Amino acid sequence: MTRVDHPHRAGETSEAEWLEADGLGGFASGTAGGERTRRYHALLLAATRPPTGRVVLVNGMQAWIESAGGAHYALTRHLYSPRTMYPDTTIELAEFDTAPWPTWRFRIDDYSYVTVEIFVVRDSAETVLRWRLQSSAPLTRALTLHVRPLISGRDYHALHHENPLFDFTPHQADGRVWWRPYGDLPAIAMRHNGAYTHAPDWYRNFCYMREHERGLDYTEDLATPGVFSFELTRVEAVMILNACSGDALKAMVPAVMPALESVVDLADCERRRRAAFASRLERSADAYLVARGDGQTIIAGYPWFTDWGRDTFIAMRGLLLATGRYREAESILLEWTGTISEGMLPNRFPDDGAAPVYNAVDASLWFVVAVHEYLGKGWASVATRERLRSAIDAILEGYARGTRFNIAVDGDGLLRAGEAGVQLTWMDAKVGEWVVTPRIGKPVEVQALWINALRIALEWDGRWRELEARASASFAGRFVNPLTGALYDVVDADHEPGRVDAKIRPNQIFAVGGLPYAILDGERARAVVEQVEAQLLTPLGLRSLAASDPDYVGRYDGSPLERDGAYHQGTVWLWLIGPFVEAWLRVQRDAGISDATCFDLARKRFLAPLLAHLERVGLDHLSEIADGDAPHVARGAPFQAWSLGELLRIGRMLAA
Repeated sequence: MTRVDHPHRAGETSEAEWLEADGLGGFASGTAGGERTRRYHALLLAATRPPTGRVVLVNGMQAWIESAGGAHYALTRHLYSPRTMYPDTTIELAEFDTAPWPTWRFRIDDYSYVTVEIFVVRDSAETVLRWRLQSSAPLTRALTLHVRPLISGRDYHALHHENPLFDFTPHQADGRVWWRPYGDLPAIAMRHNGAYTHAPDWYRNFCYMREHERGLDYTEDLATPGVFSFELTRVEAVMILNACSGDALKAMVPAVMPALESVVDLADCERRRRAAFASRLERSADAYLVARGDGQTIIAGYPWFTDWGRDTFIAMRGLLLATGRYREAESILLEWTGTISEGMLPNRFPDDGAAPVYNAVDASLWFVVAVHEYLGKGWASVATRERLRSAIDAILEGYARGTRFNIAVDGDGLLRAGEAGVQLTWMDAKVGEWVVTPRIGKPVEVQALWINALRIALEWDGRWRELEARASASFAGRFVNPLTGALYDVVDADHEPGRVDAKIRPNQIFAVGGLPYAILDGERARAVVEQVEAQLLTPLGLRSLAASDPDYVGRYDGSPLERDGAYHQGTVWLWLIGPFVEAWLRVQRDAGISDATCFDLARKRFLAPLLAHLERVGLDHLSEIADGDAPHVARGAPFQAWSLGELLRIGRMLAA
């Protein structure tokens, strides 16, 4: 349970964020304290082309309670520019909980509370809100809840401003109201068990402090079409928000919503679905599995990512394979086989539905690793196994022949890649034409992935044997830095034979952990782990560059240019804790330390800080990144798939 004693006091917990994903790419989100601090915080944010085409329809609510005697109790408040909070006080928030969904409990007096619940129904663009009055003594006054929806109709990356094109026209039937503010977007429909009074207005200059901190535009105007009123002393208040278009909109016919019965059934069904997950982390993992076309995919993170190739296959290992969701993993892997082009898999699918982007050297290789782990579960049919193996063959053949962006096998058996102006590895920050960490040549983790892919394919095809042996020998002979015993980050840098990049980065850890086959063992493996532990390890993950490097940037903040410049120049990445822990365990075992001792120490040193992080930023989830400098403030997306996936994967490993 996540509880907030002082929800509106500036502090870590009240600013922590909750997430309710709909399984289609849409979601609802906000803060535990109730204030919207991002442009992405909304009650109804729908994907019009699942999982893309996301639009914000209902941004929030202005809610308050009035007593028959005229007393006024504010349940919500908002920050307006220039940094004005209205109303400046609310009634006391006694408790906040994320299980089974975001729930707030407000204290009216010593005997009475109002409970507010928000949940999103899986596989629907539908958000349910409930307000319930609870009292341990007879109520002596009538209490009326008033709710003003705050709505827009915009791309989820954009901001909304007052304009004459906004259509406030209400369409009403018994228990239903809907509006279509803009003709090219879905209608906003609300079912309710109260009374609606049409009173259109604009609320101006909402201020989103997280956007201000990110160096982006941060003020917005929202429309409010009217007020919903509910007599809380007689009945609990219910609102169901929908995004409707096409046939769904035409089907909006007069009908009285049996509010209590239908919502109770809906809530019970959703509660049972969530209770079926074996753990809190597995329930959180479900948020990233979403629809794409007739199949499924994995969202890289919320609130601003969609599905990315490498992220999908890295995250899948923990989110799906470690949790026994083999059917979903198979569906995703099979779907991606149809996107292979010249040995490459797409790195991402643009939000606007344009053609997929093939600009990752490692996405295809991570696919091979994910297939290997999936097939190792013994769940696949013969036909599925053959189809996936054929996909791996196509990837290796494409890379061996040579493909886009100078990706090809070199004479030493290693994989070269890169050209000016293109970012191909996971260290992929780019600002305009500036590629921050181009890593052209032979990046160390790409070679570890390449050798793993060759070894995996050798299970059914011996033609890769000579190439694998040559690549492994070249790796051992070319990547070891004689000054440190650890590994260079890139050899043949910029395709210049013999030139090396000796920056201390975390990518070398994949030669020891994080992949099915370790490329190094013994003293060489120990040297890698010791260097990474000494210079890159933090409580939340690994720095992307050693603090001793002159290019190190210890804080990820400021303008987009400043943040992108820091993204892989010292910023901590939480997902890298998984490969590190696996490498650390291998080295400890080689030293003769028992599994029980290793596991106990690893849980205390490496898992405990991540488990604590579940309560602090993205509630029940892990963040994308953190500052390289202490106290390692979380940054980036508060809900990241591969961060949570690696926690699940190593958690399973350490429970063995």
